[in-house]
Amino acid sequence: MTQPFKDAISICKTILRNGYDAYVVNMRLQSELMAEDKRMEIDLACECDFDEIARLFPNATRSDEEGVLAMLEEGGVAHRFYLTDTEESSYPDRTLMRITPHMVARLQALGKAHSSLTLPYGAAAPHDSDDFESFDKGIIRLRGLPDETLRRNYLLAVRAIRYAANLDMEIDPVTWIAIVRSAGRVLDYVPVSDIVAEWQMVEAETMWKFVRLLFDAQLLHGLLPEVAALARVRQSRNDSGDTETVLDHTIECMRHYPEEGFHHDWYGTLAMLFHDVGKLFTADFHDGQWTFYQHHRVGAKVTRRLLHRLHLPAQEVDLICHLVRHHMRFHFMLTDKGIRRFAALDEYPRLMEMARADIKARDGSYTYFNHNQKYLERAATPEQMLEPLLNGNEIMQHTGLHPGPQVGLIRDALLNAQVTGAVADVNDAVAFIKEYKRQYFS
Repeated sequence: MTQPFKDAISICKTILRNGYDAYVVNMRLQSELMAEDKRMEIDLACECDFDEIARLFPNATRSDEEGVLAMLEEGGVAHRFYLTDTEESSYPDRTLMRITPHMVARLQALGKAHSSLTLPYGAAAPHDSDDFESFDKGIIRLRGLPDETLRRNYLLAVRAIRYAANLDMEIDPVTWIAIVRSAGRVLDYVPVSDIVAEWQMVEAETMWKFVRLLFDAQLLHGLLPEVAALARVRQSRNDSGDTETVLDHTIECMRHYPEEGFHHDWYGTLAMLFHDVGKLFTADFHDGQWTFYQHHRVGAKVTRRLLHRLHLPAQEVDLICHLVRHHMRFHFMLTDKGIRRFAALDEYPRLMEMARADIKARDGSYTYFNHNQKYLERAATPEQMLEPLLNGNEIMQHTGLHPGPQVGLIRDALLNAQVTGAVADVNDAVAFIKEYKRQYFS
């Protein structure tokens, strides 16, 4: 902190000690102004009138400038005193002065006065290029006073989060706190369809960060409270006894889903956001452990309700709910019949990737996944080609043969007959092996 601002704070402390509120107006902006225009001027806000200021600072003089109570020259710095808000019923955002007419004039002189400082309330929102500082510095920052800029177009809060996610940049602290402060008004005044339109421009690979920022900014709580509530539901992370919140797990799954061949799968990544939402409604604690039986079935129904709230088209809703409903299918060790039923599902490659992302997020075991993947390759083979209708013992029983290569030859011949359709059931199979033995082994 430079000496002029230290002195200004000392002036405020003098006023405070005499029973009146006082503060330096927007120290960050005034520091930037002083660095650029080299004018040693600082604006203060205080609760007292001119007579009290003059009593405390005999060198203070009256001023004709708009809103200025008094002027005070101290240490080569011109201090302007403005009246702070004292009305108990005034709007909270207007209680703390963030900019003064004099600061606006300085900004205009530098060619930096943002339109949000001069446009009347309700005027058309400025063009996007006017709303954000250049990204050259690697940070997302709203132009002018972020609170004032957002007041003209609250959708900019969501847009800033989108930029931060897609460009992998941090949001400027002052812009960030303005977004958090405005969360309620974003949810009140911005149509859900506009928020979803911004969401749809988020890359699949960065959607996890977008959702995390929505949560941190308290926006997810209003958009999808059932999903935000997963931050208060805990589960076992792995067999080592580690625990995590379901929301943390969900965001990790979203991060891993687009990594292997699904880089641009926006809908699959969105399905990962909802895949465990049913755990909020199925959570049960027993014997020291949380269980979430049938969370996939319940979650699909909850997801449908949430997606209707976001006004997504019916076809997209059906797709995402289908993925949520069946996302557990590939987690269990499946039989040949089970894997064939799985492969018959629509979008089963996405379901496999959801299972893979879930395993990665938990640092889990791939034993079942690899087993199912191997069996999935067998699913391309017609079922009747996998096993004959009669095993070796049954072949020996019906033909009277003893163990030996002849039994194997008959078994192979029976399997080929099944594939060609010459044998359809067990009776056909018995008749086939008897005739085969008569022809070739009598």
